[in-house]
Formats: sequence, structure tokens, C-alpha cells
Amino acid sequence: MGKPTSTKASTLNPAFNSEVIAVPGGEHLNSCFSCGACSGICPVSQAIPEFDPRKIIHMIRMGMKDRLLGSDFLWYCSGCKSCIFVCPQDVRFAEIMGALAKLALQEGYVSEQDLIDKGKAAQVERDLCVACLTCVRVCPWSIPMIDTQGVAVIDVEACRACGICVEECPAQAIKLNESEDARLIAACGV
Repeated sequence: MGKPTSTKASTLNPAFNSEVIAVPGGEHLNSCFSCGACSGICPVSQAIPEFDPRKIIHMIRMGMKDRLLGSDFLWYCSGCKSCIFVCPQDVRFAEIMGALAKLALQEGYVSEQDLIDKGKAAQVERDLCVACLTCVRVCPWSIPMIDTQGVAVIDVEACRACGICVEECPAQAIKLNESEDARLIAACGV
């Protein structure tokens, strides 16, 4: 993950592996035997070599909590779940990435506004929303809701940043910033 740096034992958190397993989505972490099937199939890894699922699992096991949860790598996973289909141990790497994202949010490594800024969640501009329910109808994950004031809201933690609601909103009230990983992939010519 970038240039090699020395990792002092004092910066390692031996309990990090257990913390990840305790979060829904992380429970299959210890089934991994580092075969690399996930890294070989990952489309993000092909475009951004620094994003390597096998290395990320290794970082968890090494207890590199601060380095991993404070990294932009958490937000590069596209959630395509290609890794899940090729894993011989049913590790579910995409779900582990979701568990890491939950931990990063819960422990303050990233805020909801950071996710919006990074292009990892859509945001409703309340003054433009007409509560037409289009976003509610088109979201495949049922994330947008209409609040008590009659305006659409998007749960930032649940948003998949797919952009469907952004494209379909007739009032153009939903915005999604371009993500850093999309910029990196575009720069690679992929």
C-alpha cells in the first residue's frame, strides 16, 4: 500500500482482528487462508494496484488499525462482490470492507461529511427537493426516505453511491461528488 514504512509494535493493535469479526460482515475473516483469489479477480485492484484485498486482510491480522481505518483504501471497494464468487473459503471480502467502513465511521476515522466529499454517498439538497418519491422508487436498496418535513433524506452510511437516484431525480436535488477512486481509474485509462 504505497511506499513501505516501518511499523512500530506500539502502533499495532492486536485486538483489531477481533474487532472486525465482531462487526456484521466481518465474521468470516478468519476463514481466509490468503490464497489471493480475491486479489486476482478484483477489478479495482486491476486499476489501482495499491488496493489489494489480500494485503488488506493481512493488515487487519497484523493489527494495523489506525493505518487501515484512516486510509482512503476503505472507500475504493466498489462492492461488486466478484471476490465473493471466487473465494474457496466464503470469506466475503466485500462484506469485510463494509465492516471496516462501519468501524471507521463509529470510531471517528471518517465523518458522514467526509463520505459525501469523497463521493461515497449521495446528498439531497433540501431546498430543491419536491418529495416526488422518484429516489425512493428507483433505489434498489431502499435507502432514500421522506422525512417528517416532506423532504427526501439519504442515509449516508447505507448509501452505495451508485448514482441511480442522482440520474433519475427530476428536480436535480440529489448530488454525488466524483469519487477519488473513479478519478484514479479514469487516469489509468481503464
